[in-house]
Amino acid sequence: MSETVQLIPGNTLITATPQEGRELAIKMARLIIKVTQPDAEIRGKLRNVYAEDAAMLIAVGQTVATEFATIAAANNYWR
Repeated sequence: MSETVQLIPGNTLITATPQEGRELAIKMARLIIKVTQPDAEIRGKLRNVYAEDAAMLIAVGQTVATEFATIAAANNYWR
């Protein structure tokens, strides 16, 4: 891949609020998809496949939840 993708935006998992942490988790999950399938045209075609597949949508949710758990731990659960 010719383009370098920063997988952790801003190079930090620290966020001010849980809401920001959740947004970061979603961004990170999207970035790993971009790295895994760098061709934007193919990603666009695949959206139609997973948009109607409940198992794939659940997998997306699990990926975001895993990223969020990591971010929450890095933020000491915002205590």
